[in-house]
Amino acid sequence: MFTEADHPLRARQVCEAMDVAVAPNNINNARLKLKRLAGRGILAETEPGLFTQPRP
Repeated sequence: MFTEADHPLRARQVCEAMDVAVAPNNINNARLKLKRLAGRGILAETEPGLFTQPRP
């Protein structure tokens, strides 16, 4: 999903792309997972709440 996107994505957009119900609890869970991936260097958080793949 991040390789196809030409811009950073928010947790809500990730939920919509994964066909998960857009509910506050699901968005928060997705945001926590995205932040965990960003902490491990798999994703990059360009601005608060915006996630993308790190560029080499």
